[in-house]
Amino acid sequence: MKLNVAVEILVLVLLVLLTSAPWRVYSESEERPHPLLVNMTLVQNASALGAFCLDGSLPAYHLHGGFGAGERNWLLQFEGGGWCNDIPSCLERAKTRRGSTRSMTKWEAFSGILSNNASLNPDFYNWNRVKIRYCDGGSFAGNAKFDNGTSLLYFRGQKIWDAIIRDLLPKGLANARKALLSGCSAGGLATFVHCDNFAKILPRNASVKCLSDAGFFLDERDISFNHTMRFFYKALVELQGIEQNLNQNCTKSLIFPDLCFFPQYALKYITTPYFILNSAYDVYQFHHILVPPSADLRGHWNHCKLNPAACNTNQIDVLQGFRSDMLLALRLFNYSRRSGMFINSCFAHCQSESQDTWFAVDSPRIHNKAIAEAVGDWYFGRRVTKEIDCAYPCDNSCHNLIPEVQVMFI
Repeated sequence: MKLNVAVEILVLVLLVLLTSAPWRVYSESEERPHPLLVNMTLVQNASALGAFCLDGSLPAYHLHGGFGAGERNWLLQFEGGGWCNDIPSCLERAKTRRGSTRSMTKWEAFSGILSNNASLNPDFYNWNRVKIRYCDGGSFAGNAKFDNGTSLLYFRGQKIWDAIIRDLLPKGLANARKALLSGCSAGGLATFVHCDNFAKILPRNASVKCLSDAGFFLDERDISFNHTMRFFYKALVELQGIEQNLNQNCTKSLIFPDLCFFPQYALKYITTPYFILNSAYDVYQFHHILVPPSADLRGHWNHCKLNPAACNTNQIDVLQGFRSDMLLALRLFNYSRRSGMFINSCFAHCQSESQDTWFAVDSPRIHNKAIAEAVGDWYFGRRVTKEIDCAYPCDNSCHNLIPEVQVMFI
């Protein structure tokens, strides 16, 4: 008898859940619209230019067409995803979505700066928005090939960029009135490489500007006083044949031309209007430039890396020193009339593609201005936008996005 009662109660509970579920899902969909999914376009003519991903597959992008007043405006977003600077790591990368379009998702969610929703992306929602997939491991800058008879790798980032631009020009890019070249992380660094070139490709009367999100990687010594990142980039530039595609005015001015891969050295030679979005405590740079695993073999920084509140006084001082060095590297840029900045104090990496950090009710703010508002004000010249946050831990609007597991450069 007790068993029958229990069964009846269970059935009743299930019926309640089943009948109430649609209303609960409907309510959530009202609050948070479904993300826009955009299909992949393979660049079929890329092979004629020798433009291949690491594994020899064709490069790709995702395009969602503009409409209304934004029909002739274009936003191109470089995908990020680290780098590979030696043959073993590049061979491994070639087997993944970071080195082959064969391994990539064919549909990508467009959110944040790529959203088509006016309430979520007020200034760029109706533009032609393009996400350029990343599969070369060298920030779209290399031009080389490795072939030892057994293994074959293509380092053709520059040619991938050229092929995608050629594919987009007849689709309307050639007649652009306004354009913004942006990117996140390694894609943000790619904007420094290609910004001026992008401006030269488009009509002379077009308004062309560039945005780097979490791409201002510093040439900084780590906590062991080693130039870990400098040597990493040096090997990367040599392996992938990148130097030939760096800013020539920059490479001529330095004893070590490969340093021009660092944005802080190339920035002063870029003539196109530029906006730098970065955290002063960028998680990636914190974990791989300032405190790479090779500089912390005993793991003294492990707790601090996972939770800034667990950092001791000395560790906080080191982090504040990193912030000071970033602001110092940006000091001349800060005086430029055409420049824009949003340097916040959040432990994050990439903030333009996520809706929560780009533009939402509780998104990060400096002087009560969200990232989307700052970028829009700068692009359209509504007001000067050079926002620099106070030092950690003053900002309570931050979304501290710290991954539990850190894997270097993939």
